[in-house]
Amino acid sequence: MSETTTGVAELDIHAIMKLIPHRYPMLLLDRLTAIIPGESAIGIKNVTINEPFFQGHFPQRPIMPGVLIIEALAQTAAALVVHTMGDDAHGKLVYFMGIEKARFRRPVEPGAQLHLEVIKEQSRGNVWRFAGKARVDGAVAAEATFAAMIASG
Repeated sequence: MSETTTGVAELDIHAIMKLIPHRYPMLLLDRLTAIIPGESAIGIKNVTINEPFFQGHFPQRPIMPGVLIIEALAQTAAALVVHTMGDDAHGKLVYFMGIEKARFRRPVEPGAQLHLEVIKEQSRGNVWRFAGKARVDGAVAAEATFAAMIASG
């Protein structure tokens, strides 16, 4: 993990794997380029043709499934929550509670780099609410609002 002079943290894959339990093939977050504890995070997912889901979605024209784009946003949010909680998050997991207003604007193909932007809208107790947007080359590919709960693993 590194921190810039602005206090915005940047997390590599090793730090992310210490925060969230996801592993191949379900780890859909490669890096956090900006994380402001308790507020927001920007993650990166490099989409490659080697992803296992491309074998069946779709062989003739590989497209990243929309639900996995939303999952990548949720993993970005989970890393933000656990990073924010620090030692208080030890032994806990972040569970999806609900997704609203999901919209898929354009297909995401191999070779794309997803920029995963999540902003905390609200947190009460162990429930957090986020707005997320996944962008490719600056254009929104998918967006949603979603809620997550922190609970013992």
